[in-house]
Parts: sequence; structure tokens; C-alpha cells
Amino acid sequence: MKHRAILTLVTLGALSAAPSHAAPAAKVGEKEALAIGTEAYVYGYPLVSMEMTKRKLTRVAKPAGLKGAPINQFAHAREFVSAGFTDVVAPNNDTLYSQAWLDLSREPIVLHIPESQGRYFLMPMLSGWTEVFASPGTRTTGAQQKEFAIVGPSFHGKLPAGLTAIRAPTNMVWILGRTYSSGTPADLARVHAFQDALSLTPLSAYGTRYTPPEGAVEQEVDRKKPVVDQVNGMDAQAFFSMLAAQMKDDPPARADAPLVAKLARIGIVPGQPFDMKKLDPAVARGLKGAPKAGLQAIKAHEQKAGDMENGWLVSRKTGRYGTDYLQRAYVALIGLGANRHEDAMYPVTRVDERGHRLNGTQRYVLHFNAGAMPPVQGFWSVTMYDEKMFFVDNALDRYAIHSVDQLQHNADGSVDLYIQSTSPADEKVSNWLPAPKGEFALMLRMYWPKESAVKGTWEPPGVRRMP
Repeated sequence: MKHRAILTLVTLGALSAAPSHAAPAAKVGEKEALAIGTEAYVYGYPLVSMEMTKRKLTRVAKPAGLKGAPINQFAHAREFVSAGFTDVVAPNNDTLYSQAWLDLSREPIVLHIPESQGRYFLMPMLSGWTEVFASPGTRTTGAQQKEFAIVGPSFHGKLPAGLTAIRAPTNMVWILGRTYSSGTPADLARVHAFQDALSLTPLSAYGTRYTPPEGAVEQEVDRKKPVVDQVNGMDAQAFFSMLAAQMKDDPPARADAPLVAKLARIGIVPGQPFDMKKLDPAVARGLKGAPKAGLQAIKAHEQKAGDMENGWLVSRKTGRYGTDYLQRAYVALIGLGANRHEDAMYPVTRVDERGHRLNGTQRYVLHFNAGAMPPVQGFWSVTMYDEKMFFVDNALDRYAIHSVDQLQHNADGSVDLYIQSTSPADEKVSNWLPAPKGEFALMLRMYWPKESAVKGTWEPPGVRRMP
């Protein structure tokens, strides 16, 4: 069954933007400071998550695959990610990543995309606030060679002829490219050739034989602890200090003005140092509890983040959020870097069809009727995650089942996927998605979904617990 969940919006006060020098924090009591601080945490969670992810993935001297690349350079994954990869929550096991972090504060960056020869790919561009402001790829720009000049919010110069301008709303941009591969050695080699032909060039070097410089690695970063845990573990001083600093280069949208004015009342002003010790004691006491309350609010939004369809949470609002700050923060928490829903949809479930939590102590089946497989123009997959949305180590080294896999069909043409921690019978292994011993989550990815999925006339089937 399906019902429409109401997306909860963060309540905004009808306040005009306050001047940066006037932050009457002393007039705010402890209770109000906690309330505003909680809104500030929800509002800033995506920006802080992006900055922390950027730091982890750019503090390298040279491009190093999944470990990242220097600013304004591509890092290409040459094989699918596996268990142990924790730099990004809910990674996929369907495409090879080509990611780059851009700094547009100095000048535009030119992106060259080669001819894809019909291969499915997309190069979504995320702002510092996780808005997907452009998404070149098979669906939108086709297979032909393209060149784009990605310009920052303050750029007003002229561009050379032949370049298509893409204006970014922030100076921080994350290109999180994805290119399909069947995974065979021959096909991986073709994807590698496509990746090698991608390039990023500063506008001042466009048309020259440009050699990217080595990256700066002087600042240490924690490479072992997942970024999501680092962000979730930040106290009020660390979180709000980073938020205030980042809001200078990655300015809030105009629609955010009422909330930005509220933030100024508790001392959070774009580009100005944030110091809890200089705040009114009541405000400081209130803000100490804001990270915990904010994170709880984000997690509590799960059941309101989309439509509940047979136990699956199906969100049709990813990549573009407007002033729906809770939705934006929730997506950043469970799937930082999510695409627009026209490019990819991500139904996720943690429960079976009866509403019980999925747990590896039980056995499950996901049954697709004949002719009712996930409707896509690209491809689909079902991915297994642990309770923190990371891959689960298993003997098969299998983290997802894909539409291109050699799946066994039933006599009537239907397909059963077996989800359990122990191996099923030999003839069912091809359809087995290994589960951990404890609680887990499933994500159904649909790349380039058809209208029936986008409009909701097709629903994913419930996960049935087996006796």
C-alpha cells in the first residue's frame, strides 16, 4: 500500500536579514538559543558535511583513485568500491566514480567530456549546499563530446567561443561522476579510456598544454574515521565555527535570508569567527545541546522524507531542495551526493513488508512479478548496507544485485532475490544478496527511471520474511 507522506519543513521566522555587525545574542534566552541552534544545525549540516568530505578527499599530492585528488583535478575509481570504503555514505556498486572538488573562487574551470559512444554516464555538479545545479550526461546532454566552463557566483568575465557556461551558486563544487560498467575486464578498460579523456583546466590555461600542480597536504585529516561520524561527533563550537566560515565562500541562497537573520542572533554570521566564549552565557548553554537535538531531528525525518511504498521510503525530492532544510540534511546524512530524481531514484528500506526491522538472523525474499521489474531506461540494482549505510563484507564479495546479472527466473518469468546471511541452495546463489548477522538496509537504485517510477504508478515490492 502507498500513502503520501508530508515533507516537514523547518519553520522560518519572518525576519529580515540582520546587518553583520548587529548580532543581539544577549537578548536570546537559553531555550530560544537551543531552538535557533537546532535549526542552524539542520540548515548547515549539508555544508559542513561537504567541507569535511572535501578535506578528506583533496589532501593528497596526486590523484589517488578512491583516496581522492588535489583541488580541480579528477580522481577516478578504476574498480567498484568494496567493504571498508567509508569516505561517502551509501556508495554504489554499479558505476565507476570520477569525482573532483572544484574551487571557483579564483577563476572558472573548464570541463571536457569526451564522446561516450552510447555508454551511460552522468556528471552531476553539487553546490556546497548539496544542490545539484547541473547534470551533464547521457540523459541531458547526450553522447557527443562537450566542453563546459563552470563559473563561480561572482564571475562576470567573458568566455572563449565554444564553451557552454554553467554557473555554480557556490565556489565549492563537487563533480561526482558515474559511468556504467558491466564489470568485465574488457568493459572496464573501455571505461578507463573514457575516464582518462575527461579533463579539468583552469580558464587561464585553456587551450594550452596544461599540467596540474601537486596538491597541498600540509593539513592532517582523519582518513580512518568515516566522515559522517566525524561530522556527527562535532560539538557546537566546532560545527558552528565551520558553518560560519564556509558561508562566506559558499553563500546562502536568497531564500535563506530569514534563517540567516536568525543565525545572526546567536552569533553565527557568514565569514565572521564564531566563539562560544564570547556569547551570552544563556545562549552558549542553549547552543551546547543544538548538535544533539539537530541530529535527532534529521534522523527523525526518515519517515517523512518521501512516500512509503510497501515498506520502502521512495523520495522524489533529491538533488533540489529549496528551503526544505530537513529533507536536504536527511539526504546528506544517508546518501551524500544524491542525484536529481530524474537521473536516479533511491528507494530504501530497513523493514520487511510487515514493518519489522530487517535482520540477518532472518531470511527474506524480494519477489518481482513477470513484467514488473524496476522500470528504467538505464539500469537498476539492489544494494546491501549495514545499519550505518556502508557495504557488508561477505564471502562472495557481492554488495549488490544488478539488472545485468545472470539472474535465475521462475517458470512464470518472475524473479526472486534471496536476502540472507547464509547461502541458499546452489541453484539460488546467483540471486543471493548476502546480509550481515545484524540489522541492515536495502537500497533499490534506478538510473534514468521511467515515468511510472517517477510518477509512482510502479511501486517496489515489499521484502517478505521467509518461514
